[in-house]
Amino acid sequence: MIDIHSHILPGVDDGAQRLVDSIDMAKMAVEEGITKIIATPHHQNGKYTNKKADIIERVVELNHQLQKENIALEVLPGQETRIYGEILQDLEKDDILPLNHSNYLFVELPSGHVPRYTEQLLYDIQLKGLTPIIVHPERNAEVMENSDILFNLVNKGALTQVTAGSLTGHFGKKIQKFSMQLVEAQLTHFVASDVHNVSSRAFRLRDSYAKLQAEFGGQAVYYFQENAELVVQGLTVYRETPGRVKRKKILGIF
Repeated sequence: MIDIHSHILPGVDDGAQRLVDSIDMAKMAVEEGITKIIATPHHQNGKYTNKKADIIERVVELNHQLQKENIALEVLPGQETRIYGEILQDLEKDDILPLNHSNYLFVELPSGHVPRYTEQLLYDIQLKGLTPIIVHPERNAEVMENSDILFNLVNKGALTQVTAGSLTGHFGKKIQKFSMQLVEAQLTHFVASDVHNVSSRAFRLRDSYAKLQAEFGGQAVYYFQENAELVVQGLTVYRETPGRVKRKKILGIF
């Protein structure tokens, strides 16, 4: 398996605090069946700043340590960037890091609302040749209240990624139900751990795939796992699950 969202780099944000924490997370990842993981530290979220060059350097250091420890996990570079007006300017400065140097860029919304400029900025990002991936929209209060917002953004080219723990119910029943509805409506394209530690914010990726298998069958599991592989390779991902009905609005069914 491939995990495209993690906070495994030590000492850079609210994820792993020390190298030993990163090692413990790496060992747990291998137990989950994960072979590659993208390190996506927070950037410009009001508390943490992790620029492209710094992340790449730390990823190299962590991979070196994992090799010394004989841990069969490859860490790839990425970034979880909170949406802000100067993203494009900082992209030009080479401070912004798409996932594994691909054309896919993580964009995080504030937890409580969707900024008014979101649609325009995501469009402008696409004009630069990048595809924005909105991370954990199922945990955004305004999106939960009005899912038509997400439907519109996806229709206009954005992709989304739900958290494994959301699907397994670790963020509560309401978020779990909403996450499953996003999968059913084909408004999400990736499942990832957003792992922060080995206890309260662990991987749960294997359990989330088991949940998807039970609810939607093996085709859904293949869809999400294949999309993770395609992102790592920098290839075009599937926007809809092959063989399933067209994406539909889910506004008003909660």
